[in-house]
Amino acid sequence: MADPSSQNPNLTTPPPPPPPSSSPSPTHQIQSGTSELSPPSRPPCSTLSFLKTANRPKLRVTSEFDSDSLLFLNKVSCKLFDNLAKLKLSFQNNSQREISQPQVSFTSKHVSVLYDVEEKNTFIKSTLDVHPRLQLRALHNVKAQQGEVAMEANLTEPGYSLELSSPVPIGYPRATLKFPLGEISLQEKEDEEEEKQKRTLSVNGILKRQVMNGVCTALYTDEELRLRYAYKDDALSFIPSISLPSNAASFAFKRRFSPSDKLSYWYNFDSNMWSAVYKRTYGKDYKLKAGYDSDVRLGWASLWVGDEAGKVKTTPMKMKVQFMLQVPQDDIKSSVLMFRVKKRWDI
Repeated sequence: MADPSSQNPNLTTPPPPPPPSSSPSPTHQIQSGTSELSPPSRPPCSTLSFLKTANRPKLRVTSEFDSDSLLFLNKVSCKLFDNLAKLKLSFQNNSQREISQPQVSFTSKHVSVLYDVEEKNTFIKSTLDVHPRLQLRALHNVKAQQGEVAMEANLTEPGYSLELSSPVPIGYPRATLKFPLGEISLQEKEDEEEEKQKRTLSVNGILKRQVMNGVCTALYTDEELRLRYAYKDDALSFIPSISLPSNAASFAFKRRFSPSDKLSYWYNFDSNMWSAVYKRTYGKDYKLKAGYDSDVRLGWASLWVGDEAGKVKTTPMKMKVQFMLQVPQDDIKSSVLMFRVKKRWDI
């Protein structure tokens, strides 16, 4: 049955308005329900500014082509966490677009991880500064289940440090003392030539000292001593060396005729092999080199467009090109012209 008040509103007197303490009216309830269903309030201005500045990391794509091997070497990398870490993917592909040697690496200040996709192997390297004068390092090959742990302590004297390292899980520890003039390492090893395996103490080291206008270096490793003296000034470099007890001697000679012209020569007394290289630069981004190597009986010449030793990002158009001509002495008709191109894109 219908409500009479709804049929004839004039027959009834409207009720008085509710007191302030009474329940809210239906209109107020609808408004409250609308406010509850409305989208959440905007974040503060500081949050908005952070979101605007938190852009995606820039990708760096580098591709290098070698005409000799017909391979492309590609690298894709980006920096993460405000340049605190780097993620890199590298792989090779041939003219048939077949991908080989894919690797993924993650590098940061304290941890580096390299994963080889083909070998399904992971290499982990970590560094931890437990004290301003004490550093711990660890290397681990997951597939081979081998690695190395090392501890290096800086001594009170500047330039002096002591490093203790040991292979994991099996191996003999090694102690290395580093000082301003070089370093010396001591390690036990087993003499496999003896019928009965005998442990001996292996000593390796390097010493450097300024002598007149050059640097004298003595390198002792695997019971072989190599002595080397390097003299260098603005126009001339002379580097003789000899190995004992084999008495193999050689020397290198470098002459700079001008800031843009340089000649290098190397000769080995034991084998009578020699090589020579002439280099001329045109500004910073062009370099011409020509040389001969008697060991392989090969003459060659190359032209670099872009700084040979510098990074690609500092070169014009972020690209480096090398053209090389190789001329065999015994068969000049088989000369070959090769080139390499390296290009970087920032995306």
